[in-house]
Amino acid sequence: MVYPKRETRSSKMAKEKTSDGDKYSILLPTYNERENLPIIIWLICHYLDSSGFDYEIIVIDDGSPDGTLDAAKQLQKIYGDQKIVLRPREKKLGLGTAYIHGMKHATGNFIVIMDADLSHHPKFIPEFIKLQKEGNYDLVSGTRYIGDGGVYGWDFKRKLVSRGANFLTQLLLRPRASDLTGSFRLYKKAVLENLVARCVSKGYVFQMEMIIRARQLNYTIGEVPISFVDRVYGESKLGGSEIFQFAKSLLYLFATT
Repeated sequence: MVYPKRETRSSKMAKEKTSDGDKYSILLPTYNERENLPIIIWLICHYLDSSGFDYEIIVIDDGSPDGTLDAAKQLQKIYGDQKIVLRPREKKLGLGTAYIHGMKHATGNFIVIMDADLSHHPKFIPEFIKLQKEGNYDLVSGTRYIGDGGVYGWDFKRKLVSRGANFLTQLLLRPRASDLTGSFRLYKKAVLENLVARCVSKGYVFQMEMIIRARQLNYTIGEVPISFVDRVYGESKLGGSEIFQFAKSLLYLFATT
């Protein structure tokens, strides 16, 4: 005789949490993240599976020469092609276009954007989701600058540059958000599509413009304090050209918004 499988308390909780029909598409743009990708994907799956959320992870690799795509293919075999969706591109084309590319293939009604270098811990994603549901926010942003948020692994000079850049953006743009340059956020899919269509910036400044455009459109913004940790493996992609682009774009946004 075959007995029906008994429903455990944890499985009941998972059903309750996913009964609203929401699905979360997590966009992971990658470039030379072969060492970090297995860890970040394991962490995402651990925290979202334990919370009972329906999700997919979309890896957008921009032609990494270090074998990131090969690692992603192996991870897809482990976790399945329903959880790990691969949408690579031939070369590095920029962060904004990576999100556009990923959104085209996203099946969720919510989209999470985050870095793949372990600077953003997936343990905060359930907190983003909880806050979004409580306030029905259009977007929820991780912030390093309020509450118990913070930055770890940076030297004093880099922290000073980050604080200075954030102070200037607050002074000039008055965004009604505490962390404009962060790239760990949860969006309603329709909101993200509308914002991306309106943004003209590329690279790291793209994140800053997204918040400014959200303010212009009167989208509601929630904030969750996060711990930002400098990358463990690989080299930072932030250089002099990005800093120059930041200053140029800040002046552009000040003049046009």
